[in-house]
Amino acid sequence: MGPVFRTLPSLFATLLFVASVSCSSDDSETLPTPTATGTDVPTSQPITQPTATPAPPAEPELSVYPIPSGSRPHDVAPAADGGVWYTAQGSGELGWLDPDTGEVRRIPLGTGSAPHGVIVGPDGAPWITDGGLNAIVRVAPDSLEVTVFELPSDRPNVNLNTASFDNDGLLWFTGQNGVYGRLDPATGDMDVFDAPGGPGPYGITTTPDGDVYYASLAGSYIARIDPLTNEAGVIELPTVNQGARRVWPDSIGRVWISEWNAGQVAVYDPSTGDVREWRLPGTAPQAYAVYVDEGDKVWLTDFGGNAIHRFDPETEAFDTFPLAGSPGNVRQLLGRPGEVWGAESAADQLVVIRY
Repeated sequence: MGPVFRTLPSLFATLLFVASVSCSSDDSETLPTPTATGTDVPTSQPITQPTATPAPPAEPELSVYPIPSGSRPHDVAPAADGGVWYTAQGSGELGWLDPDTGEVRRIPLGTGSAPHGVIVGPDGAPWITDGGLNAIVRVAPDSLEVTVFELPSDRPNVNLNTASFDNDGLLWFTGQNGVYGRLDPATGDMDVFDAPGGPGPYGITTTPDGDVYYASLAGSYIARIDPLTNEAGVIELPTVNQGARRVWPDSIGRVWISEWNAGQVAVYDPSTGDVREWRLPGTAPQAYAVYVDEGDKVWLTDFGGNAIHRFDPETEAFDTFPLAGSPGNVRQLLGRPGEVWGAESAADQLVVIRY
């Protein structure tokens, strides 16, 4: 049975406002009752923000941008226009932040929405994995028109997580309840596959050569999806029950892995099959997100240390950047040259480290 997709009329409001209070957050990602919804937009209020994005500093510097209270931001994706998209999991919206002014725009995604991941596709549009809608969602960057690609009816409540485009323009995605799948944006055709070992598929990424890998949090493995058979080939990691959470490639095709349970970062080299692991700084690290920048430096978020770390594979040394929120709980990282962005899900604010 083919997928169902539908287009919703766009609705958004632009606002500036005062910094929000922190809200509780845990690894289960159970959502509290939101204080802002797609149809109940807070009144605009002034906020002090820089009038222009500062030039990258000589030393890395962390800056914070408040967003509406109750947003519970999960993932971020720098936009082609210089702004930053973010998923507001608590209020069922896609948000857009202007780093120059602090302006925020909010696009409701539909009744029941609870968006998780957001990436920018080859078409320049944000693509969202929405667990509440059990659908892939595209938002037109200019008109803000919302298009919803529902999963097949025999795949309810897959707990959609993250997405990645392969080099052929297909969108691959994961569902924590035991699936991975793909969507052809050109036709709307969608296929969903059972993951080895059942529940767990979480982060997903595409290497420069076009290979798609995902991480299984509950399964404690990573997997490569065979482009001919669509089967997921499991790659075991040295540490038992390490909790592989997210994955990201470097420029030569190695796959970096954040190991949540073990508090480690790992790298898998497909050319040799070798895996190496390093423990994050601190007494009780919890490695959540991983991102590799244009210089092949590896960035990780650490719930245990309430920090973002930068790892240099050449020196095997870490730099640590404490978060502003207490806790901050940054669940994902993405960037562009000179910047790495995250969302403090427990503090309703976006963070950027300019380097």
